[in-house]
Amino acid sequence: MRSSAAPCIVILFFTLSASGSYPKAQNVTWKSTNFKTILTWQPKPSSDYSYTVEFSTLSGNKEVNAHCIRTFGTVCDLSSSLTDLKTCYTADVKSVPLPGATSDLIEFPYTSSPRFCPYQDTDIGKPEFKLTVSEDKRTTTLHVTDPLTAIFKDDRQLNIRDIYSDELQYYVTYRKNKSTGKKEKTSKSNVIEITGLDKGESYCFNVQAFIPSRNGDKDKGELSVTQCTNDDQSFFKVYSVAVIAAAIFLILLLIGLIVAVTVVCYKCRVKALKKGNKESESPLRDV
Repeated sequence: MRSSAAPCIVILFFTLSASGSYPKAQNVTWKSTNFKTILTWQPKPSSDYSYTVEFSTLSGNKEVNAHCIRTFGTVCDLSSSLTDLKTCYTADVKSVPLPGATSDLIEFPYTSSPRFCPYQDTDIGKPEFKLTVSEDKRTTTLHVTDPLTAIFKDDRQLNIRDIYSDELQYYVTYRKNKSTGKKEKTSKSNVIEITGLDKGESYCFNVQAFIPSRNGDKDKGELSVTQCTNDDQSFFKVYSVAVIAAAIFLILLLIGLIVAVTVVCYKCRVKALKKGNKESESPLRDV
């Protein structure tokens, strides 16, 4: 009984030793914005092993990215590899020996990623936009630029409208400057008119991409930088009477000081000139 169990113990020992020298990857995570899709994991490998990434659709064959074979890094850019944006993918991060090294392992340790569906899961970045204000100051128009993606087709970089087409909308929130109350508007167009604004008031705007077909908190993209219109309030509305009076007083005081200093300097110069003239007119003593 002992003699037959010994070989099994030896085989198990070597298997555990080999797998132990190639620890599994941990925290395998997808990070994706505008279809720039990166697979990340931990830890950094030692000098004894490296990582190889294999990916596939849920029903397809496993593939590899040339830049993610026996890598010593902990990231793999799969943006150009996930070509079918509307399908879902998984990836395996394998811990593999270095080139030329031997191992008795038949299957190298690996860790699988969560499922990732680019069309549904990539984050949409913040859009940029410009503001124009009508002559009557009652309408502000937002001109929104579709964010670019990491996807290229026929040597052209695609934007999010190229991918989402009519599904793409923009969600606008706006408020009076220095106010917390917000209003909102949704538009399918990149040119968005906000009407019925109060004349003479400054308004602040934010924009997000909005894709209703996406689930949960993925239906809206990243919030844009806030932009505000100029305030057309009059000088007397912005500054109180007391502030204006104080400013006028300071200006008059400064003018008075300048005049006083000028007069004093003038008198001193005149006095000096008179003294010089008297000294030049006095007769010289006989030697």
